[in-house]
Amino acid sequence: MNVYDSTRMSDVLAPLGYLPTDQPDGADMIILNTCHIREKASEKVFSELGRLKQMKLEKSADGGRMILAVAGCVAQAEGDEILRRAPQVDLVFGPQTYHRLPELVTRTLRDEDAGGVLDIDFPLESKFDALPDDSVVEGASAFLSIQEGCDKFCTFCVVPYTRGAEFSRPAADIFAEAQRLVAAGAREITLLGQNVNAYHGDAPSLVFGGAADAAASSTWGLGRLLRYLAEIDGLERLRYTTSHPRDMDDELIAVHGDEPKVMPYLHLPVQSGSDRILEAMNRRHTADDYRRIVDRLRDACPQIALSSDFIVGFPGERDEDFADTLRLITDVGYAQAYSFKYSPRPGTPAEAIEQQIDEAVKSERLETLQNLLSAQQIAFNQSAVGQTMRVLMEKAGRRDHQLSGRSPFMQSVFVEANGRLLGKVVEVRIEKAHARSLEGTVVTGTYSGVAGVATQPSNHSGGPSMEAAS
Repeated sequence: MNVYDSTRMSDVLAPLGYLPTDQPDGADMIILNTCHIREKASEKVFSELGRLKQMKLEKSADGGRMILAVAGCVAQAEGDEILRRAPQVDLVFGPQTYHRLPELVTRTLRDEDAGGVLDIDFPLESKFDALPDDSVVEGASAFLSIQEGCDKFCTFCVVPYTRGAEFSRPAADIFAEAQRLVAAGAREITLLGQNVNAYHGDAPSLVFGGAADAAASSTWGLGRLLRYLAEIDGLERLRYTTSHPRDMDDELIAVHGDEPKVMPYLHLPVQSGSDRILEAMNRRHTADDYRRIVDRLRDACPQIALSSDFIVGFPGERDEDFADTLRLITDVGYAQAYSFKYSPRPGTPAEAIEQQIDEAVKSERLETLQNLLSAQQIAFNQSAVGQTMRVLMEKAGRRDHQLSGRSPFMQSVFVEANGRLLGKVVEVRIEKAHARSLEGTVVTGTYSGVAGVATQPSNHSGGPSMEAAS
């Protein structure tokens, strides 16, 4: 989501003459786009602001001016504190107000001595209505935000307080943006939302092409939206993230089985395998509920690969609760996973629970969990050896004449190939498997615009372990 937001900030700033740069030295504006999910996120922001302060002073000494801004969820949660502790910051704005950047930048430049500008409101108008229609696409894959906010209120999570209530964009607006992304070169689109499968956007009155829409409801779910987007010529792959188990409805499960443009890979966070801990987290599903959803997904799409999120050391977690989590992982089998030690988020209900777990216990449990997930990852990747997959070539690799792409299951795939294959879906025979990637050879003459998989691994017991940074 932050990658998408950062791209749209660049789009909004372009009419003011700003162009993105990879180097902060000498920049006219630096924006830290932040996430508040993990512990110590705000302290990392203040540390970075201290480093950037010197750059700002050097720019000023050379007769220029650097605007220093903090955006995103840390800005939303701690805007006043940022301006108090870091007076070098000119501008603080939340994730729902970046469409106002031209106005905010103008105010900042006009009134240099007025102190930092703060905008962390939840505006009545949708920011998407104010964003420019054009967007730069770098490479063959693009993100498209369709839903924001969350109404689930998991006790460990700060998202409902920083991103607000659930909001879904109208299906016609999403379709139009997807068409623009494809016209700009995107071949794969990942639909984004804090709780993306809770999507409930307004249905279009007419399907593009003029045929009357036959949907009985004026609101569409994610499954219907995916079918709609699959009609776009030139769009070859669709993904979506991040999902909640409670919102995996019949239509969404079915689309995994009968729409070839929807990739056979799903990120479906469960957080814990213990019913007691799931209840304390306010997840509103049990471990067996989750298992049944996985069974239904695999009935619809036998080759589907799954990834998930896990939190270890949640307040009150006992040894038997942790054992239940390991049992769930063993039962399901993951192709990828993100795992974390629980960290209290300010203002969340879990922060007030008295039975906090010792850090040493958290670390030991995380290591055990990640060892299991890592073994699943290696097994899943090894199951691909000898198979032929359709791989979307996205960028140059680290070596000369090497390209890097993504399998339908989100694995990085490296091949020796000519750059003319960038942006194309090619058949690759997998020859080597590593912990986090695959290597293979392009099957001569097989590249095309067809989505999906030629021959897919059927082993569901593998899956990688990653500790992701926010």
